[in-house]
Amino acid sequence: MSGRQPGFRHNEDTRAKIQAQQLINRLQAHVDADSPVLDASQVNAAKALLNKVLPDLKAVEVSGNEDSPLTLTVNIGGDA
Repeated sequence: MSGRQPGFRHNEDTRAKIQAQQLINRLQAHVDADSPVLDASQVNAAKALLNKVLPDLKAVEVSGNEDSPLTLTVNIGGDA
């Protein structure tokens, strides 16, 4: 029987992601429920904690000179 060795512990980044996913699951259940699952203070607390561990998505505008077009190269999952 295979498994983790006694004393195995996830690193802090993994632990934060797991905890964030638990908050997301609770908020999703609250949104999907017919009656409120969380009160307003619990929702605000979950949002505040998620802001600490997840990056905010922000709009990005790229502009430039029409005479000198911008070239963007993106490498994903490879050597640069």
